[in-house]
Amino acid sequence: MNNAVGDITLPGVKKVKSGKVREVFDLDDTYLIVASDRISAFDYILPTLIPHKGEILTKLSVFWFEKTKHIIQNHLITANVEEYPEILKSHKDVLRDRSMLVKKTQPVEVECVVRGYIAGSGWKDYQKTGMVAGRKIENLMQGDKLPESLFTPATKAQTGHDINISFQEMKNIVPEKDAEYIRKKSIELYTFAHTYARERDVIIADTKFEFGRLDDKIILIDEIFTPDSSRFWDPDLYKPGSSQASFDKQFVRDYLSSTDWDKNSPPPQLPDEIVEKTVARYREALERIIEVKR
Repeated sequence: MNNAVGDITLPGVKKVKSGKVREVFDLDDTYLIVASDRISAFDYILPTLIPHKGEILTKLSVFWFEKTKHIIQNHLITANVEEYPEILKSHKDVLRDRSMLVKKTQPVEVECVVRGYIAGSGWKDYQKTGMVAGRKIENLMQGDKLPESLFTPATKAQTGHDINISFQEMKNIVPEKDAEYIRKKSIELYTFAHTYARERDVIIADTKFEFGRLDDKIILIDEIFTPDSSRFWDPDLYKPGSSQASFDKQFVRDYLSSTDWDKNSPPPQLPDEIVEKTVARYREALERIIEVKR
């Protein structure tokens, strides 16, 4: 696994944020976002790297940013290292295929989730309350397609889990006009991508977006429709009533849940077999969606 990229430093370039997967560097007028090969699960960054993961996430984000420009503007300037500022020229090798030069925005402090199917925390909440996004829906099984795509916002937690909130609670955080706009655009984005991906043998079960303010506009930022921000399912194996065969990191979560790790202490290393299968799933999502090999 020597070709995997973990910590990323760019001598002479100021790092302003180090997330679970991405590093953000300040270039005065713009930001540089670099995706590492780190993977997280259950709010821990795992000690094992997933080779090429950062490249796959970046290629998918760039693809979807270009595909969805007709719905909403986004922060992408370029992902071509040959077009980067002079200060980055000596770092081209590490940045190639895993970085994006983006506009600076003021992030909206809400995770914007759209669910087309019931899974994850949405399923856990439904089991307790029988409701999804404040709506009573009868007789859902795990993995069922919802009657319509639902916007289910969440708080952005600096540590621990994001907390699902109601749309009304979101309007206490974000001005009502902005909240309505974000909900509308989130559902439009999900609807477009779900249809596009479904035609290419991928179900996007749910996804999360981040938005930012640029001058007087709200635009799309961060990543979009990647296996880290979305649940990607295989339609040929889709069967409601249990966890689905996926092209995302649910595979890693399922493996960790099968071990004796208590999820409250440093996580274990992933076996090579799990790493290889995870890489294969991420790559399969990329190939199906952007038709690399078709």
